[in-house]
This record gives sequence, structure tokens and C-alpha cells, in this order.
Amino acid sequence: MTSAPVALISGASRGIGLAIASKLASQGWVLSLGMRTPVMPAFAEPARTHLERYDAAEGGEAEWVEHALARFGRIDAIVANAGIMIPKSVIDAEDEDLDAMFAVNVKAPRRLVKAAFEPLAATGRGRVIILASLSGKRVKSSDSGLYAMTKFAAVALSHGIRQSGYHLGIRATAVCPGFVGTDMARAITDRPEETMTRPEELADVVAMLIGLSNTASVAEFAVSCALEESY
Repeated sequence: MTSAPVALISGASRGIGLAIASKLASQGWVLSLGMRTPVMPAFAEPARTHLERYDAAEGGEAEWVEHALARFGRIDAIVANAGIMIPKSVIDAEDEDLDAMFAVNVKAPRRLVKAAFEPLAATGRGRVIILASLSGKRVKSSDSGLYAMTKFAAVALSHGIRQSGYHLGIRATAVCPGFVGTDMARAITDRPEETMTRPEELADVVAMLIGLSNTASVAEFAVSCALEESY
């Protein structure tokens, strides 16, 4: 069993997930990285990094947790970062579109935290980060409506985890960014990348949140790259 804290990060191949992995590694965390195609990141130390072939649309969360525990003996944090967006309105979309996003954005992180709940509780200060979205706080456009339905649910999931695990020392936070300079954002906006939040900035936020004590619980953390009425 490692003496260093262990974090499981989904969607760790690129973008926000990769940036979070790099940040936590620099702070001494041991990593278990969920990737569709596992590739050891350049910054990672192989002895301190476990790679799991993981696709949130396919499941396999219990097996991932089992493998991480077998490798490191503990789980201190879950960062549920994997997500998809289908840019359709609630009128234009079909049930299949909604089902696909719910499967990845809501059901998969719930299963992952459920599978890791006991080892998280065993630490006395387990941490869960749900990468939600400002679309989980407001519906800003027609084409973001269907996505927002799933991200509102992701925020609720984080609150539900927080309620279920608080007495066990588990703290959960829904991190809600606006546009971030990733492939997902580039596909849906013509906003210049230099005006968007950088993945590394979100990594700093996540590292700060999971480093807080049990008496500094943060239920939601909103991050916007633009001036909005509330965010």
C-alpha cells in the first residue's frame, strides 16, 4: 500500500483530465488514469501511475476500482472528468441523444464513485470532483439545452454524493466551468482560444479543492471566461 494519496481521473488522455493529472502528479499524488486508449503521459512516473482502458460509455467502473486498489491499496480522490456534448435543442434531439449524454455525464461518474465509496471513506478525507459545467447552472442557448439537462443532473449527483458521504469524511464538489480551451469547446464556438479558460487553470482549481480540509467543504465552484449576470 502506497503512503501517497491516490487519485482516479477519468477522461485523462487529453484536455482538462490530462492537465489535472499533470498537476496532481507534480504535487506528489499517485495516479490511476482512465483512458480510452491508455498511453503513459510524458510527465508521469510509471511506478506511480496506473493506466486503465476505460470508456465511460461502456462501463467497467467496478473493475477499474478493483485494479487500482490491487496496484496501490487505497483511493483518496475521484475526478470524474469524462464527458460528451451533443449540441442539440430539447426539441430537435432524439431520446438516443439524451441517453448517450446521460450515460457518460451522469451514470458513469455515479457508478465510479459508488464502486470507490468504501475506500474513499476509509481515508477519512475522501474527495470527489464532478466536472460539471456552467451549463449545469443555466441554459444559455437552444443548442446547449439537451447538454444542460445532463449537467444539471451532474451537479445534483455531486450534491447527492456530498450528502451521502459527509459523515464519513467524503467531500464532493461540482466544478462548473464555461468555455475551456479543449477540443469540445473548439467544436462548438468560434471564440478565440486565448479568451477561454485554460485546462491548466481548472487543474489548479481541482488541486486546491481536493487539498482543503474537511472543515472547508465547497459544494460548487463556478469558473467563467466571460462576464455573465451571475457567473
